[in-house]
Amino acid sequence: MLRAFTARLADIFGPGTGQYVNSDGVLTYGKLPRPKLENPFRVMMRPTAMNYLYFLVGWAAWTMDGYDFHSVSLSLSRLAEYYDKPRESIATSITLTLLFRPIGAVLFGFAGDMYGRKWPMIANLILISGLQLATAYCYTFKSFLIVRAMFGIGMGGIWGNAASMGLENMPVDCRGVFSGILQQGYALGYLIAALMNLYVVPKVEMTFRALFYIGAALTFLVAFARLFFPESQQFLEKKAAAALLPPTTAMQKVQAFKSQVQKMLKKYWRRCLYATFLLGIFNAMSHTSQDLYPTYMQQTKLFSPESSSLATIIAKCGALLGGTFAGYYSQAFGRRATIMIASFFGAIFIPLWVLPSSWGALVAGAFVIQFCVQGAWGIIPIHLNELAPRGFRASFPGITYQLGNMLASPMAQIASVVSENWKIWVTVDGEREERPDYGRTQAVMMAVIFTLTIIWTAAGPEKRGVEFEEPEVGEGEKGEILPTFSCSSDASSGDGASSGDHGAVVLDGKEVAVPMMDDLKREIGPGGALELENISRKLP
Repeated sequence: MLRAFTARLADIFGPGTGQYVNSDGVLTYGKLPRPKLENPFRVMMRPTAMNYLYFLVGWAAWTMDGYDFHSVSLSLSRLAEYYDKPRESIATSITLTLLFRPIGAVLFGFAGDMYGRKWPMIANLILISGLQLATAYCYTFKSFLIVRAMFGIGMGGIWGNAASMGLENMPVDCRGVFSGILQQGYALGYLIAALMNLYVVPKVEMTFRALFYIGAALTFLVAFARLFFPESQQFLEKKAAAALLPPTTAMQKVQAFKSQVQKMLKKYWRRCLYATFLLGIFNAMSHTSQDLYPTYMQQTKLFSPESSSLATIIAKCGALLGGTFAGYYSQAFGRRATIMIASFFGAIFIPLWVLPSSWGALVAGAFVIQFCVQGAWGIIPIHLNELAPRGFRASFPGITYQLGNMLASPMAQIASVVSENWKIWVTVDGEREERPDYGRTQAVMMAVIFTLTIIWTAAGPEKRGVEFEEPEVGEGEKGEILPTFSCSSDASSGDGASSGDHGAVVLDGKEVAVPMMDDLKREIGPGGALELENISRKLP
């Protein structure tokens, strides 16, 4: 067991094995040289103008998704006063939004894979803009809950299409840093909402409704801007390839896609489950550390709404930096290794997040925690896109993300209920007063979540650098040309037993050197051929 454990750590923190071009210019299989970190400014200059257009549209959509979601958490106390309900009841709306997000991920994710990234995203943005506006006109608590549940459907569709469109067109060696920047669009959305909550809401008669009006307008603006940008290049190439096949009706296309989904689930069901639980843990990490933070600062630490909003803004600056830095370093050190390191340091800094009483120390703790939380999160967009089966890069990341969200949906409400019943005595104007202990609740929950993140990340796969344009070995659909393979040992004895340490695989006419493991030797035999389905299991 110890040997397996050390081997696993070596796989995660080492450079790994795979195909690479050696110093002699030969395509070789073996221990990969660790990628060197490039100057980040040089990396930022590599994408073309069109690459940036695709990326910026996805980033803007995800930014507004973050703004629209956090409008409720930033207004929790005001909404509780308006509807005359306890804060934990208002937090139910956050749970409902999260629970309904998988529906949107399925609807808009499959639409993105079937009909392209452009029009499903436009329809999606218009839907959440309308529901954000409707939230401002909810005069009863029941209608508020219904609208926020429907908002979850709209919100659930954005991430998959935004991430796939933003990253699938990026050069391979730029993916890490742009993954971090893309994911921090969510933190930027929170930051914009917090600024509006700090400087606009207190100065207008409509108070908290102003947040929803602004969000609806900005989200619609992104949808309008999307009209003027082209369809994703990846989808256009897929559409051009499909045009070479015999014509099919719309129903036949739907049936064919349904068949592809069934085949994908049959082959990759373990990967789907792994990604879903991974995103469940990640969403628990973000919602536990973010959703009730303003309430924690106000109710437990006794700061004003304005001071709490300013603390949130500074914490989100840490998130923006963490996601970008971690995404950049994951390109060299690996996706899993970087996630695990960020989670480890996050756990270490939990005391700084909850123990101090001064505003400055608490804000410093929030900055570091969000740097670590969103540092780990910054790797998720590209990690999921690299794990996604070919042809499902809008639906696989989006659906697993939102199913994970559904698993984590009760976290804000659990934290609220536990905190409201877990009391702490504080001094207010010279008087001792009992207050909800949000700090202790968040500390315990985040310690558990960081630990689970490290363990579950280590247990999973990684496909850093996989080519989005190429099918996986042994994978293909009707109308696609699969690579051809042949394989032989490079030395054999007269009795038919292979004696070489390496073999050669011919991939589309190119010979690739591979280590000859014992079981692979037995299957090939001296000079024998290896079946395609067998070799697909042996080679990465």
